[in-house]
Amino acid sequence: MTTEAGTQTRKTEPPAAQGLSAEKVTLSYGSSPVVSDVSLDLPHGGLTVIVGPNGCGKSTLLKSFARVLKPERGHITLDGTDIRTLRGKEFARRVALLPQSPLAPEGITVRGLVGRGRHPHHTLLRQWSPDDDRAITLALDRAGMTELAEAQAGALSGGQRQRAWIAMVLAQDTGLILLDEPTTFLDIAHQYDLLELCAELNREGRTIVAVLHDLNQAARFASHLVVMDEGRIVAEGPPHQVLTAELVSEVFHLASDIVPDPRTGTPMVIPHERRPHERGAAVG
Repeated sequence: MTTEAGTQTRKTEPPAAQGLSAEKVTLSYGSSPVVSDVSLDLPHGGLTVIVGPNGCGKSTLLKSFARVLKPERGHITLDGTDIRTLRGKEFARRVALLPQSPLAPEGITVRGLVGRGRHPHHTLLRQWSPDDDRAITLALDRAGMTELAEAQAGALSGGQRQRAWIAMVLAQDTGLILLDEPTTFLDIAHQYDLLELCAELNREGRTIVAVLHDLNQAARFASHLVVMDEGRIVAEGPPHQVLTAELVSEVFHLASDIVPDPRTGTPMVIPHERRPHERGAAVG
């Protein structure tokens, strides 16, 4: 790949994948627990997708992995070290988060936004360098945002803005990437572009953890599927073992058939027709 100036962009080796674990974690907003006594080992080098009904605690759990929310009880470790003991920049060099509906500073360009992903790599002794420029150029390219690099982030469409944030996460160049409903605002083609990019990053050695709503997308791309309901993990493992008609009925209140995806062989949910009295009965 070359830049607009025609210079060759060097593709750096991906950082080492990280191991993230939660042990008996309880998370609350006020006095109401949202996640209760959850233990979870995220596979090192895996592509984990967390699914579940609205309000089940999946995004809350992801926030705790990113240190956005502190556990009321229990603890979370990264390669055996409690994440609360790590310095902010050290943690940010190892773990990146794309939250739901992030807000860009007013007047910032796409390139400027993506460049913020490089801040964890800067110290008093190491300021901006050619490595930062290369990381930004590569991130813009992989997110499909090169042509919009000088555009104002605030003037972008919802889908373009989401891809700009994804580029910022890529520029951060971490071994572990957390994505909270990353396909939000993206049309169907760009949803699959993003998920294919996640799979590619995973094959390069990064650990990916994503919260998704679409069960078929989750089953197609996940190496490890985690199903949550009412603040607890009710099933986890390879999608072909986890995603059953019984589970979809119990957790999502949806009668369905589970058949092999004709393209990938992964489980695919085929919902049954819903009778009038069943509509609106599902959680969320």
